[in-house]
Amino acid sequence: MAEGSGEVSLAEVGTSFRKFAVHGDTKATGKEMNGKNFVKLCKDCKIIDGKNVTSTDVDIVFSKVKAKTARVITFEQFTQAMSELAPKRFKGKSQEEAVQLLYGLIAGQEPANIGVTKVAKAAAVDRLTDSNKYTGSHKERFDGSGKGKGRAGREDIPDTSGYVSAYKGQDTFDDKVKDNE
Repeated sequence: MAEGSGEVSLAEVGTSFRKFAVHGDTKATGKEMNGKNFVKLCKDCKIIDGKNVTSTDVDIVFSKVKAKTARVITFEQFTQAMSELAPKRFKGKSQEEAVQLLYGLIAGQEPANIGVTKVAKAAAVDRLTDSNKYTGSHKERFDGSGKGKGRAGREDIPDTSGYVSAYKGQDTFDDKVKDNE
């Protein structure tokens, strides 16, 4: 790599490499990168453009530069992978120029996690979570405002007040027992 001729230094690319290498992996040291993070780097840094370079190309290059049994690549193997992807991404440029342009895309980048998990706010979800539309036993679990009733809405809690609604006659149990003696 011609360090002097390019605007981007390998150190800047190395910094981005480390940031992507540790992304999503608490045990990662930043010296090696797995295939998933390599593809993420290529996507986030716009190396994958969907026309000249696809995620399949990136996977193939990753497999090619890594050691046979390894599941990660080192920074040296990463630079090798970039020199293979550069001519594909920047057609018509010299190898040296293409690599520099590619490094230009990578330098200063870090993994984008903005909006990784968005809360689904679709009409379908709103409809399913609207307690006013519930029917049957499910309806009894919510009060008029749509707030859950908690345990009272889930269980039949027995009335232990002692009042018996359908008891006939003035006789008490004790009276009946005395009559039979």
